Amino acid sequence: QEGTTVPSKRKQNTSIVTSDLLHKNLLKSEQKNWNDISPTYKAVTKRIKEKLEELHNMYTLNSESPRMRLGENVYFEENGCIFLAKADDGEGNAEILFSVEDLGFSDAFIQRIRISPDQRYIAISLKSENSEEATCIVVKLGNLAVVEKVIPSVFSFEWAANDVLYYTTQKNLKCQNVFMTIFTYQKHTKLVYTEQDARFFVDLYCTKDRRFLTINSNSKTSSEVWLVDCRHPFEPPALVQARTTGVIYHIEHRKDQLYILTTYGEPAEYKAILTDNYFHRINLDACCSGKENWQLVYALEKQTKLVDFEMFSDDCIMFLKNAGHLYLNVISFVSHSVQSIKLPTWACEFELESHPEFTTSTCYFQLSSPVHPPKRFAYSFKENNLIEQAVQEVPIITNCHTTRLLAKSKDETLVPITVFHNKNSKELHRRPLLVHVYGAYGIDLNMSFKEEKLMLIEENWILAYCHVRGGGEQGLGWHRDGCQHNKLKGLHDLRACIRLLHQLGFSQPKHTALAAASAGGVLAGALSNTDPALIRAMVLQAPFVDVLNTMMKTHLPLTIEEQEEWGNPLEDEKCMKYIKSYCPYQNIKPQCYPSVFITAYEHDERIPLTGILQYVQKLRKAALDHASRTSKKGNWIPNIILDVQANGSHCDSSWEQSLNE
Repeated sequence: QEGTTVPSKRKQNTSIVTSDLLHKNLLKSEQKNWNDISPTYKAVTKRIKEKLEELHNMYTLNSESPRMRLGENVYFEENGCIFLAKADDGEGNAEILFSVEDLGFSDAFIQRIRISPDQRYIAISLKSENSEEATCIVVKLGNLAVVEKVIPSVFSFEWAANDVLYYTTQKNLKCQNVFMTIFTYQKHTKLVYTEQDARFFVDLYCTKDRRFLTINSNSKTSSEVWLVDCRHPFEPPALVQARTTGVIYHIEHRKDQLYILTTYGEPAEYKAILTDNYFHRINLDACCSGKENWQLVYALEKQTKLVDFEMFSDDCIMFLKNAGHLYLNVISFVSHSVQSIKLPTWACEFELESHPEFTTSTCYFQLSSPVHPPKRFAYSFKENNLIEQAVQEVPIITNCHTTRLLAKSKDETLVPITVFHNKNSKELHRRPLLVHVYGAYGIDLNMSFKEEKLMLIEENWILAYCHVRGGGEQGLGWHRDGCQHNKLKGLHDLRACIRLLHQLGFSQPKHTALAAASAGGVLAGALSNTDPALIRAMVLQAPFVDVLNTMMKTHLPLTIEEQEEWGNPLEDEKCMKYIKSYCPYQNIKPQCYPSVFITAYEHDERIPLTGILQYVQKLRKAALDHASRTSKKGNWIPNIILDVQANGSHCDSSWEQSLNE
């Protein structure tokens, strides 16, 4: 109203401007530092780059992109082009339907492809390196491909019917809305579901028989599923089971029966449950108390991780991991039996080929390890055997030895370690060792093939992967044992792993480096504070090193959602003290630190750059303070280097960019 005094915001604005200026000055100073230092490594960089390109050309270019078979047609993507081939005709006669460049997106790559049931439409998502968000483009196929719709900021999408597409939108790293678009003569879009709870993230999935589209709303610890009947895609979604704290579940369907994969009941690991009628509201209490219309199909063994789950018309395949070993369990719905299939001992990662046909008699997948390029395998349901597929002549890695160890942690828990080294290496205690750690969100350490890992093996390095608590390598309980008020267990596990490696003669502290990315930076940074003498160097990519300050800022996009992993220090003083006890930034002190190399991204939406800049400044000051106080002979000042990449998003780089890094 007239005459009302306008409240002053001068003080507030001044503090924002000051912090913004400080950030810019710190960034400028680090960029200058990097520009001064990087020429020192020019010769070694050139050698490494040439070697990696050679390995990339040798192995990766031989690998095929996934094939999607629909009836007699096979669709695949290569170099930004979508191809169509006839299944019996061979891919030499494949026709190009369209390319990313045709769509005007030359700097983007294809992330996801979904083809409508009648194959009249194809929906693809395109993503650039500098953004977490993708654009969905719907193309009508025919003599000429026609762009029907461009949908910005899309996360997941599925066809519910020939001309009905459901999709979720992403904003500030959150997915909370589901829309339906109809591609009939009268096009229109409507909102069908909104998630109100900021801790939950929504995505879409179609059951393998395409009978239902599922709307999945998941937090870190619980979930809720809504079903869209693909025969009646315009009807409102039906709730399967209301969310229950601590209960996660997923839905599959075959032959008029719903299959629920759920963590409900003891132990809180995945169980497969069958319901005989999906028209009744599903009740997990009924299911687990032995009601007549429920049947327990399968329960995981203790300390077993369910990596993937794939439903077929007569069988179901469980991809499992136990103490680092991978194997398959095949459940036959015909003979009501479970077959366990061992996989090669070197295998560390599965990748199921996308969209295998529901009625197929063979399941195709790829196996790899950090030093073994992806190899294609097939499991035949009829023959009940595993067949190795030789697609092209690829050199076989024969000189690498894989060892699996168990380290005893502070509380006597046995922690798995996977070790790779060159069989021809002599005197392993003199060899350099690169230790990898993650330990958060129930996510396994990334053990897919990387050219640089193979290069290190060829140069007589030892690689060790520590599967500490907080990760998911030994099931959901393994994650629970290393999150919130159990975070320190992951640190104790990492320490025990490195000590065991040294005791067994795998390198020694002065030749040991530690590598971590994103949330793995918490345990790596904590270890460099508590046990700096165990390692000589640390390599961090977009590390989370300022847990306390980040979890106090509720305006950041992930803070509320992440409380289930780290706790809520704003409302719980015990939690604040606990985070403070291990947070890397909070516990820096004057001592002899290992050398540190950090890669960060200027526009990273997940890990604020400010926290990394402040961490580097504080770490450098502590190392210099220690050096100035001690005048011991042979005293050294560690290299603490930060490379801020102007392009790229959080730990998600193209081959070219990761090569430059």
